[in-house]
Amino acid sequence: MKYLKGFLLVLTVLFCSATAKADVLVLVHGYLGSGHSWEQSGVNAVLEQNGWIRAGLLFSGPQGIQIIPVAGGDAANKVYAVELPSTAPLTLQADHLRAMLNTLSARHPDEPIILAGHSAGGVVARLALVRSGVGNIKALITIASPHLGTGRAIQALEATNSSGPTGFLKNMFGGSTYHTVKNSWGALLDLTPPRPGNMLYWLNGQTHPDIAYYSVVRSGPTGLGDELVPLYSQDMNNIPALQGKVEVRMAHAAHSLTPQDGATLVDILSAL
Repeated sequence: MKYLKGFLLVLTVLFCSATAKADVLVLVHGYLGSGHSWEQSGVNAVLEQNGWIRAGLLFSGPQGIQIIPVAGGDAANKVYAVELPSTAPLTLQADHLRAMLNTLSARHPDEPIILAGHSAGGVVARLALVRSGVGNIKALITIASPHLGTGRAIQALEATNSSGPTGFLKNMFGGSTYHTVKNSWGALLDLTPPRPGNMLYWLNGQTHPDIAYYSVVRSGPTGLGDELVPLYSQDMNNIPALQGKVEVRMAHAAHSLTPQDGATLVDILSAL
């Protein structure tokens, strides 16, 4: 009887250890990206090679949040990508993401969720966490995200301003890229540097959830950031509410996702 109790205790410990490792990773794309950005960049392939298996794609449909599942839904560590309206204001994107996270929490009630967002997706993820509690969130990882905004957003807004004598010509001859950017004013306004009255000023002054935070920071060729986001803006430690609470991982790369981001994510995930 004594040996049986010991055997059952060992089984219980092993079972709890195995289930404790089960996590759900949610990948949030950035501006003009999509749920397939993680696939096209090679990030998903690296994740899968290291035990993080593709489980599905979430999107907002006529019947609410829908999931296109794939075979990895029963894996211990699962990866979901989300499809967001990336040109919409970030608050609207965060509402979509929050609904998706609640859907995943109901689908995997006993498994912690880790959020990883690239570029504007990192800000959207943070906004979703701050605006209201969602699911069992374990950590937020952001990659090259403009937490303190980017001057590129201001430049894009100015370049697509159709007021004045040149506005007619811009509308006539600006081309598809011009009109895409012009239709993105809501998102671009939310990515301008914090100032009283704008979204980032409000967000960066809010209380943030007590979870793990990681910033993957692009140093760029001069060490000051990548071609779109300054280095200081990518580091969540520069957010007053998170100062000193964020672990930073440096990456000498351009702004776009690469397979190396998959390796960085694997390294962070193994430490959580």
